[in-house]
Parts: sequence; structure tokens; C-alpha cells
Amino acid sequence: MNKIKKQEDFIEKLPTGIPGFDFLADGGLPKGRATLISGTAGSAKTVFASQFLAEGIKRGQNGVFVTFEESPKAIRKNMRGFGWDIDRWEEERKWAFVDASPQPGEKPIVTGDYDLGPLLARIEYAIRKYSAQRISMDSLGAIFSHLADSAQVRSDLFSIASALRELEITAIMTAERTEEYGEISRYGVEEFVADNVVIFRNVLSDEKRRRTIEILKYRGTDHQKGEFPFTIVPGQGIVIIPLSALELEQRSSNIRITSGSDELDRMCGGGFFRDSIILVSGATGTGKTLMVTEFMVGGVKNNERCLLFAFEESREQLYRNAIGWGVDFEKMEKDGMLKVVCRYPESTGLENHLIKMKETIEAFRPNRVAVDSLSALERVSSMKGFREFIIGLTSFIKQQEIGGLFTSTTPSLMGGTSITESHISTITDSIILLRYVEMYGEMRRGLTVLKMRGSMHDKDIREFTIDHRGMHIGKPFRNVTGIVAGNPMYVAQSEVDRLSSLFDDGSSGSSSLG
Repeated sequence: MNKIKKQEDFIEKLPTGIPGFDFLADGGLPKGRATLISGTAGSAKTVFASQFLAEGIKRGQNGVFVTFEESPKAIRKNMRGFGWDIDRWEEERKWAFVDASPQPGEKPIVTGDYDLGPLLARIEYAIRKYSAQRISMDSLGAIFSHLADSAQVRSDLFSIASALRELEITAIMTAERTEEYGEISRYGVEEFVADNVVIFRNVLSDEKRRRTIEILKYRGTDHQKGEFPFTIVPGQGIVIIPLSALELEQRSSNIRITSGSDELDRMCGGGFFRDSIILVSGATGTGKTLMVTEFMVGGVKNNERCLLFAFEESREQLYRNAIGWGVDFEKMEKDGMLKVVCRYPESTGLENHLIKMKETIEAFRPNRVAVDSLSALERVSSMKGFREFIIGLTSFIKQQEIGGLFTSTTPSLMGGTSITESHISTITDSIILLRYVEMYGEMRRGLTVLKMRGSMHDKDIREFTIDHRGMHIGKPFRNVTGIVAGNPMYVAQSEVDRLSSLFDDGSSGSSSLG
């Protein structure tokens, strides 16, 4: 008896195969139940409905698509870009359409009660004929427009959901809503009838669109809470980015890797840790790209595969700059030790950038990765989207247990904190600050290791120069304060001595534990 009761209580889930969704849904869609997909125009409801069937066919589960708006011909054509050959699946009797879309020139005529009986009979016939296990209905709003009031909508929707439940088929039903954060559905009753409700949003914020998905209701079963970003990838479909799937489970290594500069390695206590995230922050022209170049060279010299994502300069510009410092990027690429990926930030959305970067890392399998610069990506996303991108990328790199070096551009020539830094500084293991130092009518450059998690490091602000052989780190600035704050001031030696005596505890040295 108890065993039977447990089986009745257990809600089995059907893995959809849609990237990221099964994690949010804690295993997939409840099997044998109907799920309402609600969203505004352009929120990708039809893509999700089609992908649900396409992924099912890949797993040997046939599907039925009931269309109330677009013609089957239009759906076949629109979905071809995702690599879903619906024509072939129809010939193979794996995909069937139930066409309830309006015909050209046909005007809706409402006389008396709208009868769903014939439609349900057609759907049931198609399900049985094709032994379908999945069904998508897109979109309910088209048939509800024939109905007189919300009570009728509720009644008919209940009839559809009950009929599908009797057929024990897992169903997707799409419905429109008029506002991103207003009523769940157009008629205000759909969400109360469906067992499960998933909301798609396509929010316009700061002149940038951001797509999100939220599981609002999952009757009797668990799921992830809140909104999660997603994107639509050509040749793939919807890809959801489940940020809450990120876990701090990566291993930590004591192995050090070189920064490409012997002196900087000494300042960092012997180099960066192999699986750490390093942030290099500085104004334009302070030497961030040079540090990236030396980081790549240091890896190649140790027979490590290096990957560089560049968002500000073209491949030819990077080659030319590297040659100017005595580095041959082109040869490194031909030898297969270096891969340079140059993309214009505005070429696609930030979610697409993240997915492509992950795919490139997984395909190339580098030992170290550099991104120059993160700040260039700020302008193509909202603040929230950018923060999610930073978390997603840094977490992924840490999970791969490889070194990652990111550059960030400060908003002013003399320093300050950038938006990038505010998002990433707490999750980085090391922070290197590059600063201009104006002294007696001359502009010099300063470098300091601000943070080196888990290691002693030099806390001096050291002067460095750049020539045709790269970066040369020299001696610390003395008698100068306010460099990091962007307001360098010369201080007399007597004042330095007086201040030093205030904090003199009898010890000496210039290292600290980050």
C-alpha cells in the first residue's frame, strides 16, 4: 500500500533536452502534464515549442505540433535556421502538424458556443497515429479570441488540459501576455488552470534587450526560483544560462604559472596560481595589452596552450603590436600553441558571447585564457546582464582549472574604479593595478599588486617602462602618495620619516598576504 502511494505521489519528469532548462526544472517537464508557456510577442515561445519536439525526436520520442496562428509551411521555414529538418521528420512520421491556423481571407465568425470537440478529436487522432509522446500547441490566444468571456476561456482551457492528461502526453501550450511584468496571461485565467507555468521575458533596458526565463509554477514538484538569462543561437535554438548551477567545487592548486615577467612573478610571490583569475586594471595606454601579450608568451614558452579573446583590436593590430615588443603571435598560432579570437562587442549579445567563448575554450582546451578587455563588453548589455556574464565566464574558467587574465579599463586617465572592477574584484584571486604617475611635467607608469589571494606579495608601487622588448619593472616610487587614487603628490623626506615612525612596530619588509 505504501509502495503504491509513493508511486502516486512521485511526479516523473521528462528531460526536454533544451540546454539549461532541465537544470532549472530539476529534471525536465512533469511527464503527462500540460505546461503553459507565457510571454510577450518575440519572446521565443514558438522556438521553445518547436525545440521541445525537435529534442524529443532526437531522443526517439515523436511529436505533434498544433498550430493556431502560423501555417505549417511558415513554421518549417522559420525553424530551418536552427538545423531542424521538419520536412524530413514529417516524411519519417516522427513529426505531425495539426493545422488549425486561419486560412488566407478567412474571417472568424462566432455564432453560438465555440466547440473544441472536433479540434480535440483531431489532436487525439494525430497523437495515436504517430505514437507521439510530446505535443506543442501554439498559441492558445488564437482560439480564445473566438470566446465571449474569461469564464469560457477558463472552461475550455480546462477541457484541453484534461484531455491531454487523459492521453498521458507531455504538453506545451503557449499563450500571449501584454506586459513583461504585468498580468501572467492575456485573459488572466490561463495560469490558474495549467499545472505548470513558465514565463518568457524579452525586456528592454537601457536600449538593450535581455531575454529571461522563469518557472513560476510547477505543481507538486521542485524547480529553480527566479529569472535566468537565455539566448537564441543559430543552428542550436534556445540556450539557457543557469547561473545558480555554478558551484564552488573546483579544486585548488599550489602550482604557480609565470606572468611572463620575472620581476612581476617575484612581486606576486613566485607567479600566479595556475587556476586563478587575474584582473589587470588601468587607463588606456598603461600597458594592459602588453601584460596580456607577456602572459601569453610566458605560457607558450612553458609549452602551454594559450587562448586570447580580443574585443578592442583586430588580429592584424594585435600581431603588429606584438611584433613591436619582439613577440611573433602569427608563428605561435601556426605552431598551434596560441589561438587569437577577435570579435567586435556589438556583433552579438552578451549571452551569445559567453556561449561562444565557452565553446571555444572547450574545443581548444587551453592552459591559460586572456580577455582583452572586459570593459569593451560593458556597452552591449545592461548592468545586470554584464554582471551575469562576468560570473558565468569566471566560474566556467575556474571549473576548467586554468589560468584566466582579464583586463579592465578605468574611466579616467589617472585611475578610478570601473564598472567591470566593481563586478569582478571580489571573485578574482589577483589584482594588478597600472597607473599613470605625473611627476614634474613627465608622465610615468606605476604598477602594484593590490591583491594576491593565498600568497605573500610585494605591496610597493613600482615604476615600469615599456620599450621594444616589452615591460621593465623598476624600483618603487618613493616620497609620492596618492598614485592609486589618481592624485599623485610629492612628499618631503622629513614627512615620510615622521609618518613611518608613527607605524614603526620594529619589523621591516614590504610584503603582505593577499
